Amino acid sequence: MTSPQRPTRPSFDDPPEGGVGDLPIGIDATGTRTEYDTLGTIEVPADRYWGAQTQRGLTNFAIGHDRMPLAVIHAYGQVKKAAARANADAGWLPRWKAELIARVSDEVTAGSLDDHFPLGVFQSGSGTPTHMNVNEVIANRCIQLVGGELGSKSPVHPNDDVNMGQSSNDTFPTAMHLAAHTTVTATTLTGLGHLRQVCHDKAVLWAGVVRVGRTHLQDATPLTVGQGFSAYVSALDDAIGELGGATAGLTELAIGGTAVGTGLNAPPQFDQHVTGYLTADTGIDVRPADNKFAALSTIDPLVRVHSALRSCAVVLTKLANDLRWLASGPRAGIGELQLPANEPGSSIMPGKVNPTQAEALVMACQLVMGNDVTVGLAGAAGHFELNTCRPVVIHTLLQSATVLGDAARSFADHLVAGTELNVDIIDDHVARSVMGVTALAPTIGYDRAAAIAARATRDNTTLRQAALDEGIDASVFDRVVDPLAMTRPHVAPPDEVDTEPP
Repeated sequence: MTSPQRPTRPSFDDPPEGGVGDLPIGIDATGTRTEYDTLGTIEVPADRYWGAQTQRGLTNFAIGHDRMPLAVIHAYGQVKKAAARANADAGWLPRWKAELIARVSDEVTAGSLDDHFPLGVFQSGSGTPTHMNVNEVIANRCIQLVGGELGSKSPVHPNDDVNMGQSSNDTFPTAMHLAAHTTVTATTLTGLGHLRQVCHDKAVLWAGVVRVGRTHLQDATPLTVGQGFSAYVSALDDAIGELGGATAGLTELAIGGTAVGTGLNAPPQFDQHVTGYLTADTGIDVRPADNKFAALSTIDPLVRVHSALRSCAVVLTKLANDLRWLASGPRAGIGELQLPANEPGSSIMPGKVNPTQAEALVMACQLVMGNDVTVGLAGAAGHFELNTCRPVVIHTLLQSATVLGDAARSFADHLVAGTELNVDIIDDHVARSVMGVTALAPTIGYDRAAAIAARATRDNTTLRQAALDEGIDASVFDRVVDPLAMTRPHVAPPDEVDTEPP
């Protein structure tokens, strides 16, 4: 089987006589200019780099105010740079043209051209309008740098050159994976990791402070405040591990599949060359998808990532709610924690301070949980060789990843780090708790222990007094019902427990 030959198309193999200029970004023009595509001509703003298909997208998809995330645009710059160089390596694109495209693609990735990507999220499900927006902006900026006429598509054509060997159907999911991987890694995982460390520090600091345990929202046997925080640390570890594992699936890229997964119109080994360049440029160890038909027809890796984000939201909601309940009060609640007073809590009640960071985190988690429904529905809505719900998926996933990471970091810095213990209240709760009687049950029996608990509750006395009233020897009670010893029953016998924090 022979290798495909370079397609026959109009080309400018030689660099322009004037070379490539070093012009600043921007077009000093007013009014409109005429651009064209296969449907005909259309007027576009003269000071914008985009072309006809972008302008049609603005007209045809005036839906809402959510723009395509810039993270996708920046990732697209990386894809276009790698593709141009891979095409040059294959001998399909003149090297000077590939390097010019690569130079402008770097400007895209750096965010220098952000104002020229105006399209919204709700558009073609393949992301074609945004893809052509990228192609047109890169082509016109290249034309400007060589002194050509904007909109002429010469000497750099948005389809024939910038999009050589590519399709929206393989480049958009590739850009999605890169954007999602970068955002989850840089924002979500680092935010969660930071919160995990702050919780760990509190677990160590409060390892020897005994508090009342609570199950079913009722008093239970004691544990230390540090042990309670260790549960948050462990849950965060699990969530971070799950999210990190799911993110690994984003390193398989659809590039090279072109329209339906066959690779039609792409050079031989195009996928390998592009992913090689992307690995070098991004620092992410990416590779071609094992099955490009699946990579184009599904968004399953992104569904799994968002499912992991939802799992993180579950963990964070539990943490936020626990801390704000433990801090409830200050006079009529549990009141065992003292949260930082970040801002006045009420416009009418002077002196009121609210757990606002916990509230913000819970709302962020609720958004993520709702977003997971959107992503799941979109993942199930692929038909035949292409999933056509991609823009809303990447918009939703990046929103979830960013909000969750930012909220976790804010919660760590503005609530957990500054939280203190109300030790007097904690000690009073421990002293008044009746569930310490559980430690007596193996010695005096369940029924007798239950009677002591009932008496303490009925008479509103301490557990110790109720036990003495029931005939328990004081030395037995003091030896067995040791709150700190009860938090670590397998470390040492009750009378040998070291009361110092570990």
